[in-house]
Amino acid sequence: MKTFKIIVILGICISSLLNCRKDTSGFDRKENSGHGVDPQSECNNPVFVTSDPNGGWSDSGYYVHNNMWNSTSYQCSETLYACSYHSWYVVANMNNDTGDGAVKTYPNVHKDYDNVPISSFNTITSTFSATSPHIGIYNVAFDIWTNGVATAGSTEFMIWTENYNQVPAGSRVANVTLGGRTYNVWKTSNNRYIAFIPTVVFTSGTVDILEIIKWAMSMGWLPLNSTLGQLDFGVEIVSTNGTNAAFKFTDFSITTN
Repeated sequence: MKTFKIIVILGICISSLLNCRKDTSGFDRKENSGHGVDPQSECNNPVFVTSDPNGGWSDSGYYVHNNMWNSTSYQCSETLYACSYHSWYVVANMNNDTGDGAVKTYPNVHKDYDNVPISSFNTITSTFSATSPHIGIYNVAFDIWTNGVATAGSTEFMIWTENYNQVPAGSRVANVTLGGRTYNVWKTSNNRYIAFIPTVVFTSGTVDILEIIKWAMSMGWLPLNSTLGQLDFGVEIVSTNGTNAAFKFTDFSITTN
């Protein structure tokens, strides 16, 4: 597992060099157990704490990851506090004094999939709730890897739920309404990065991820025989204006069948 995480981080670092602004499954795929905890509760008594740039914790098939993947060249600190995979937060401190707009960290919760064919799914939805500090530069977002995880042939889908002063990679290519929400769609010319940016921020709710992926397939941006590698939800942080800022995640689940 540790080796796999390192591969993921190295792959994402490669994508940043390409100006990509970052930046398993069972087949009974309902993954929303809750340890008897209110699924929309703040983490007041964490059972796991880490300031390790690659620190993480496995819980009920999910992995909560501090993921300071691009922080080594910058002055950054970030501590993750977790009560469960659906109740955790980070306190981060970084700035954009260089003016390069680089994403430095992506603390997240994710689930790994062993390259399951997307065509085998009837449903892929995710429910979430998140609270952000409205300071600096960041975007709260799903990060979905298809056809591998941060490999040469993989495609990264991002679904931003909240954007605070951030700009996606590539260029704006479409506007579409899916699942009752309207998104501006950005992508790189090679289709390796596709981002859905909502026209109206939503800080909680359910996202039909399979619908979004199938729409991209219908546009010819993703092969029909593509596979699912990893599904993440977290926050890409560029800056907190050099002050401590808390990003809180109080609900998360993935439902598949």
